Amino acid sequence: MHSGNQHYIVARPAYSEISFKEENQQVERYHKTALDHLRMYFGCSTAKAKKIVVTFFPVVSWLPAYNVKEWLLSDIVSGVSTGLVSVLQGLAFALLVSVPAGYGLYSAFFPILTYFLLGTSKHLSVGPFPVVSLMVGSVVDRMVTDGATDVNSTIFPADMSKEDKQVWVAASVTFLVGIFQLALGLLQVGFIVIYLSDPMISGFTTAAAIHVLVSQLKFVFQLSVPGFSGPLSVIYTLKYIILHITETNIADLVISFIIMGVVFIVKEINDRFKSKLPVPIPIEVIMTIIATGISYAFNFKENYDVDIVGNLTSGYQAPLVPNTAVLQQSFGDAFSIAIVGFAVAFSVAKVYAIKHDYVLDGNQELVAFGVSNIFCGAFRGFAASTALSRTAVQESTGGKTQSSDQEKLLYRGHCETVEFTFKVL
Repeated sequence: MHSGNQHYIVARPAYSEISFKEENQQVERYHKTALDHLRMYFGCSTAKAKKIVVTFFPVVSWLPAYNVKEWLLSDIVSGVSTGLVSVLQGLAFALLVSVPAGYGLYSAFFPILTYFLLGTSKHLSVGPFPVVSLMVGSVVDRMVTDGATDVNSTIFPADMSKEDKQVWVAASVTFLVGIFQLALGLLQVGFIVIYLSDPMISGFTTAAAIHVLVSQLKFVFQLSVPGFSGPLSVIYTLKYIILHITETNIADLVISFIIMGVVFIVKEINDRFKSKLPVPIPIEVIMTIIATGISYAFNFKENYDVDIVGNLTSGYQAPLVPNTAVLQQSFGDAFSIAIVGFAVAFSVAKVYAIKHDYVLDGNQELVAFGVSNIFCGAFRGFAASTALSRTAVQESTGGKTQSSDQEKLLYRGHCETVEFTFKVL
């Protein structure tokens, strides 16, 4: 560019095809044969072995480079905040699965152990998700709550309690979900997320949210609602609640509205002043402590007939072998749960991966969730995915890596023998 002149002058020789071939030699491209592909796929070398280990165990790549000074404090704060929410959601979502609330703690605990080692998302909070819990619960209700006696007698031992049957069905379905996800991951089917559009996922989660809302009304009004199944189950449930609304327990209703109102107001404050608050106000935890204390002090169970969760089982139970009859009868349900659980989790993880500029591996995420659900189902938990609210808490409170998930494990032991009201859940 000449001084004082805003024009560029480009000078290069003009080639004809003949003159270009004279000065440049053509390179023949080698096309790989099927035998070459087989050699490359089944070949063994140090570099390939290292690549396989890093692919299946992503923790090997990021843990040695962990920045203790800059990340440790943020991960601890994030893990503590997310752990509190995770415990409460685990107790609440267990009701959607139609199993005792204490088993929700297993689903909030066991999947974290394996996803920490196998997952590729740095911010995903693995655990119960209401949509997936509701889908598992529909299988439980069909086989136990709504199942015919002659059918149940061929699946379960005659002396097994209804509660144990429900837990066995939920754990067996979760085990099968994990097998499907692991198989899809090993078969490299992670590309399936391309065909799951945002409108489809939004529509599905919105419809599921309506199902969750309707399923919780029986706890708000404290009504014994029979389990309805089929396309119009929501309509039948609403109809039953409306016809029996005069049987409402006023104490339950008042407690529900007070807690929902307080939680809604504080969440609005968190959203409006999130730039000024160092961490969001953990209103769910605060209301749990207050409601538990008031329930215990005034003996709501005896004086006002308010349902409570009661004492939760201390410690861990022995692993449970899946019920083969349940596996056969829930084949289609388990496949649907596997796809929906992975699609929701990957969609949430992708949002934060784009925001923080790192890469997700869809196939490895399938493997991670598959192993997590197999492990969780073996220890009497129910299917795990993620929850947007829980992941948002983990990211907004400064979580940098999956090590923040490990901080959640500190809260498992503190919540085993605490009395919670259904209203807080």
